[in-house]
Amino acid sequence: MPATQDTAAPAVGPLLRHWRERAGLSQLELALRADSSARHLSFVETGRSVPSREMVLRLAATLQVPVRERNTLLLAAGYAPVFPATALDDPALAEVRAGLERMVAAYEPYPALVMDGRYEVVTANRGIALLLDGVSPALRERTANTMRLTLHPEGMAPRIRNLPEWRAHLLAQMRRQLALDRSPAVRELYEEVAGYPAPDGSSWPAAEPHEPDSPEHRFALPLVLDVDGQRLSFLSTLATFNTPLDVTVSELAVETFLPADPATAKALREAG
Repeated sequence: MPATQDTAAPAVGPLLRHWRERAGLSQLELALRADSSARHLSFVETGRSVPSREMVLRLAATLQVPVRERNTLLLAAGYAPVFPATALDDPALAEVRAGLERMVAAYEPYPALVMDGRYEVVTANRGIALLLDGVSPALRERTANTMRLTLHPEGMAPRIRNLPEWRAHLLAQMRRQLALDRSPAVRELYEEVAGYPAPDGSSWPAAEPHEPDSPEHRFALPLVLDVDGQRLSFLSTLATFNTPLDVTVSELAVETFLPADPATAKALREAG
C-alpha cells in the first residue's frame, strides 16, 4: 500500500492529466499505449483510484515525462522517488564526467561544452574561447552560465549579428524547459536574462522572425558572430543521454557549434 499522502502535496491525478494533455493524447490513446484501460485512467485522473507505483512509472515513461518530474509523480501518488540525483562531483559519476570531457575535446577545433539543467557550464573545450573573446572579465568571474554569457550586454551579445533572432530562440528554449521543469532557479534565470537591455540601448522588437527565405537560415537558425573582424556563422546542436536513470545525468546536455559555411570552417582550423 502507498504511504499516506501529504494533503498539501499535489495530487497525482491532475498531474498525470497535465502530462497527458501536454502530449496531446486522449485517455483511450494513453491507456492503449500504457497497457491499461481508459476507465482506470479516468479513475486515476479524478482521484477515485490510486495508481500503483508500477503504473505511475509506466504512464510517465509513455508520456516521456522528464526524470525529475517522474519523482514528483511518485511522491504525489504516495511513493518514494526511485531516481537519484547524484552530485556531479560524486565519484560515482567520474566515468560520466571523463566521457563527456573526451567527447567535447574530440570536437576541437569546433567549440563544444556540457551544461546542466540550469544552463551552468560543466566542462568545455578550447574552441569555446573563440566564442567568449571580448566577454567582460567581471562576467567571466561569475558562475559560468551559458544564458548569461550569451545574452548579457557585456557578454557575447554585442558581437552577435543576429541577436534579436538568437535571443528569441534562447528564450523560447527556456520557456519550453519551464513547461517541463517548474524550477524556481530556471524561472529566476529566465526573468533575469529576458530583462537584459539591448546592447545598443534600443528596445527589443515586438516580433522577432527567423527569416526562413534567407540562405543562411535555410537549414537552421545560425549564430552569426563577429570575431576579430571576421563574420563567423555556427549551427548549434544539443545532445542528451538516452534513457537516463539519474536526475542529474538526465539534465546534462552537450552543445556543439558546427561551422555553417566554409569561411567559418577555415577560420576554426586556423585558430585551432
